Amino acid sequence: MAEIKDPENTILMELKDGTVTIQLLPDVAPKHVERMKELARGGHYDNVAFHRVIEGFMAQTGDVQHGDMEDGFNLRMAGTGGSDLPNVPAEFSKIPHARGSIGAARSQNPDSANSQFFINFKDNDFLNGQYTVYGQVVEGMEHVDAIVRGEPPAEPDRMISVKVAADV
Repeated sequence: MAEIKDPENTILMELKDGTVTIQLLPDVAPKHVERMKELARGGHYDNVAFHRVIEGFMAQTGDVQHGDMEDGFNLRMAGTGGSDLPNVPAEFSKIPHARGSIGAARSQNPDSANSQFFINFKDNDFLNGQYTVYGQVVEGMEHVDAIVRGEPPAEPDRMISVKVAADV
């Protein structure tokens, strides 16, 4: 298991195949880091589906409004919702959208990020400076690589639980 240097800024995401350890970047994107920790601590990410998973690109999840629903209608709606909290303004940086980086999903409006995020399967430099990067997978990327593909997948994988390491 990876050594956790900063438990307050480390996320433990349980997937079907194992744990994904994410190091958050509070110095780079403090508002996005705080939002992820707030939603994780409230249990809002637990059982939420990966509703958009594109081979060679990324896996998107975090629609806490629709993503924990089991029926097909709500899975089709996944990706359109967020949390009850206000949107988070963009926190663009020089950190690249490298393999394993965590990016804030948003609409066309750069300041519309809320609860959704994506994990890059590969270096996606074309996203640099357009989407906020606020974390990096430091262990368990093989579990991310195993997430079932689709938009949405017929039988989507889910985040079983998402916790702040300091709370475990």
